[in-house]
Amino acid sequence: MQPSLALQDDQEHLPSLLATDAKELSYQLQQHQAKIFPPLSQKTMRTFSPAEAAAFIGIGEGYLRQVAADGHGPDPLANGRRLYSATDMDRIRRVLDERNGTPKYVPARKPGEKLQIVSVMNFKGGSGKTTTAAHLAQFMALRGYRVLAVDLDPQASLSALFGHQPEFDVGEGETIYGAIRYEEPRPIADIVRATYTPNLHLIPGNLELMEFEHETPKAMASGRAETMFFARIGEVLTEIESLYDVVVVDCPPQLGFLTMSALCAATSVLITVHPQMLDVMSMSQFLTMTSELMSVVERAGGRTSYDWMRYLVTRFEPNDGPQSQMTGFMRAIFGNRMLHNAMVKSTAVADAGVTKQTLYEVERSQFTRGTYDRALESLNLVNSEIEAHIRSTWGRK
Repeated sequence: MQPSLALQDDQEHLPSLLATDAKELSYQLQQHQAKIFPPLSQKTMRTFSPAEAAAFIGIGEGYLRQVAADGHGPDPLANGRRLYSATDMDRIRRVLDERNGTPKYVPARKPGEKLQIVSVMNFKGGSGKTTTAAHLAQFMALRGYRVLAVDLDPQASLSALFGHQPEFDVGEGETIYGAIRYEEPRPIADIVRATYTPNLHLIPGNLELMEFEHETPKAMASGRAETMFFARIGEVLTEIESLYDVVVVDCPPQLGFLTMSALCAATSVLITVHPQMLDVMSMSQFLTMTSELMSVVERAGGRTSYDWMRYLVTRFEPNDGPQSQMTGFMRAIFGNRMLHNAMVKSTAVADAGVTKQTLYEVERSQFTRGTYDRALESLNLVNSEIEAHIRSTWGRK
């Protein structure tokens, strides 16, 4: 018996270890955050070159220079060059529409065009899901759409990217759980936050979101749920749908009640996949489980039909033979359900993430020009393709 007792004395108590490590890690992250962004500082969106601004607005660079020379652009710098903020681009869109007498450049929804809710999902972590959601939301906002980003992941990486640290900046009832909880829900309008990117609002996340996974079975068993769990997110979004054109939802990396509710709220679904054998094998199981669960939800009255569903290859390395083969393998199976463009793996995206920035925020001068340009081109191609699907749903070219 003595050896057994000695072994028990040497064993480590996992809950205590995890609690201690979590506390220390949280403290060190807070110190790191304070160094990068001092307490009184705020994240800001960078300015854009004339070529970038013209592309976001949807006009030629020469025409943009003409509009700016007419007094509708930013003041030139000492060297005569103009740099455009997101606010400048919005103002120019309005000026152009006033000139033309038609709403061509301000892309807001027109009567009869329904709110587009894009749920970005994958069962396996590391697929680039949050990176995809963050850049898509920001791209659409820079294009002039009114965008709401919803962070459903308890790890809240999307919130952190947009300047809201889950441990310190997001309190009780300040995630979407506050609006969809079964007792004393809050109006969703009280939870939405502005961000430093014009046209982009955020509903942040934190560990509180796990409460929905715990409370839903209890509510279903006791009959407290007036609205079924899978309808709750869609129901609260209807309260603010007139304020937005596009909602981008970053789903948690598991098939729980939150993910199922996000799928039932969605008008379209984007599934990210890393083109390696183990990831694709995991996705096969994920698709099977999702299909089975959605069939159950459908029988209970949930919405399971979408305007479009696409697979997006992420962290793609074009010179990696096995990855190219796997991508071709998936294209042969899924056909036009695969986006034509892939999100290329880039150190620029990873390095920007170290300082909690997207590639649309970080300055080009911080990277090797070729590395930055290739990464940005890949992002813009993917996001433009998704935008085209959204516009097609509205019946636009």
